[in-house]
Amino acid sequence: MIRTALIVALAATAAMPAFAQSTSAGVTAPPATAPQEQLVPVAIDTKLGRIVIALDVGRAPVTAKNFLHYIDTHRFDGQSFYRAMKMGEGGLIQGGVRSDARLLYAPIAHEATDKTGIKNTAGAVSMARLEPGSARADFFILLDDTPGFDAGAPGADAAGFAAFGHVTEGMDVVRQIFAAPVSATKGVGIMKGQMLDPEIKIIKATRLPK
Repeated sequence: MIRTALIVALAATAAMPAFAQSTSAGVTAPPATAPQEQLVPVAIDTKLGRIVIALDVGRAPVTAKNFLHYIDTHRFDGQSFYRAMKMGEGGLIQGGVRSDARLLYAPIAHEATDKTGIKNTAGAVSMARLEPGSARADFFILLDDTPGFDAGAPGADAAGFAAFGHVTEGMDVVRQIFAAPVSATKGVGIMKGQMLDPEIKIIKATRLPK
């Protein structure tokens, strides 16, 4: 029940190439090469400070490139981190585009952790969604290891959440946002009591030199 509620509250199918065998007798196609890490650094500047994230376009190309699309078109600028969700000793902060639905791009395919190899560990950045294939712009940053968010974990949603990068600088800022005041009345269902009040503004989000 708890996991089901988390899945619903965290408001898209990875392409799996088929490797056909050769028609020549005794000849088979070479084994698939595992995707390699390829990191693109970005900075999210908030009123509490800067968070630097390494996006893995090599292992999670659909998700990471979608995030870069929002950054390159400045659609995160002026948005906010709006939620701090407590889970045991840790939790997550969530942000994204909430001011205007016209700023949203189409939902993206879900890149599961068992395909990308990027796990939901402390500092991981993952897409928030309702169901696989519905993620757009909202994302969250984990404060601790959360294996229950990985694909195949026991629970109501075996697809897990698509992790696509990790924080390399600014976890202190993440913790400040997590510790910021929340409203006792804002939010619906499980999100009640998790909405930051005031929200933490994202001043701008930009690519950084490699």
